[in-house]
Amino acid sequence: MDLNIVIIGAGEVGYNLAKSLSKGDFDITIIDIDEDKCKKVKQSIDARVINGDGVSQRILQQIDMPNIDYLLALTRIDEVNLVSSKIAYEMGAKKIICRLRNTEYSHRDAIITPEQFGIDKVVYPERAAQNEIEHLIRQTSAIEIKKFKNDRITMVGVKIESSSPLIGRSVENVESSNPYIPHKLALIVRGDSSFIPNADTIYKSSDLAYYVSESKNIESIQQMAGKPSFKVQNILILGAGKIGRLLAKRLESEYNVKIIEKNSEKAKKVSSNLSDALILDADGLNTDFLESENIEDIDCFIAATEDEQTNIVASLLVKHYNIKQVIIHISTTSYIQAIRRIGVDAVVCKNISVVNEVLNIIRSDQDEVPISCFEEIDVDAVEVKVSAESKYIKKRYSIDKIPQSIRLVSIIRENKILTPNRYTEIIPNDEVLIFTKEDMVEKAELLFK
Repeated sequence: MDLNIVIIGAGEVGYNLAKSLSKGDFDITIIDIDEDKCKKVKQSIDARVINGDGVSQRILQQIDMPNIDYLLALTRIDEVNLVSSKIAYEMGAKKIICRLRNTEYSHRDAIITPEQFGIDKVVYPERAAQNEIEHLIRQTSAIEIKKFKNDRITMVGVKIESSSPLIGRSVENVESSNPYIPHKLALIVRGDSSFIPNADTIYKSSDLAYYVSESKNIESIQQMAGKPSFKVQNILILGAGKIGRLLAKRLESEYNVKIIEKNSEKAKKVSSNLSDALILDADGLNTDFLESENIEDIDCFIAATEDEQTNIVASLLVKHYNIKQVIIHISTTSYIQAIRRIGVDAVVCKNISVVNEVLNIIRSDQDEVPISCFEEIDVDAVEVKVSAESKYIKKRYSIDKIPQSIRLVSIIRENKILTPNRYTEIIPNDEVLIFTKEDMVEKAELLFK
């Protein structure tokens, strides 16, 4: 997969995307106006770096644009991304992916649309974060939720607490002891590293366990792991920024939603656009105020201000009131592991959501195989249709012949979802869902294609 990729913007999104792409066969060029960001890229990533303005025609003319497979406009400023996309399109870039914050461009009655700028795909960071938080609210006790196959299959992340009945037991023992809860353990994050488990892997306290199953089984899996879901009624959102507003708009008709916003002008403006949610003009770090609002009755607290330090402090503060679910949004990707360790229930990062979305677009385009990349947990999900000419079928392999570094989690056969075990037979035209590390993706594909 020898592709030429230009990334405009070396911020959190651009940098982390370049770092991930640099592991593969990509020729990467990064453009940023900030000299310090350019130095950071040069020191850690094998890429061509141009210190300059991404909307400068003079700068972009340094690129052989007709030979660029993907132009990724990923700065924090919509106008910069739109103009650089248009210039690249006119210069002949083959495919353009653009990051936008303003969702008005996607409205049905929009006067200006991304297509007018030659943009093939748009990624909206705040919308991605909003969707992820919504999934977590609707599937409480989870630390992460991902959907596959039109939401029929779900990956759910569960933290194994010290009270979990799974601790000290093997993966195989748990699977065989729960025949009415069909599931596969796809990944474990232990400390700062993640690995693909095998049948003999032993559960340990504080493991982050990622299960895959039919969506209807997810609540039973959480119960099995000692983290049963609960009903959310009262939601408190800290911050009336983009994510807070999007969430309130979507949730206000189903839940009792309150938003705390200390900027009086913003609070007043947001209040006029919401019908049922209550806007509180106050400081969300003021414990006297929180107690006056009966903080102990809140089921779900979401820290979604545009200041991640405020989000971190607020999340730690409200944990002392025994709130059942605390979700924090951050922008700095390097904080994710540390924040998970300090006890917050779920961490959402809009920048990681965008990185994953762009990686998924590029990888799926090139491989003609749906690949979902989860950069924050260092694993890829691969969907492959089994060919009669594949190595697996022609050599008459059985499931126990699949390398342990490739985790088969689901089979779709004639529109039915099967959870495989050691006796399951794989046949041509089955669709298999596999989890593995990035360096094993090609081997996983070749086994079944």
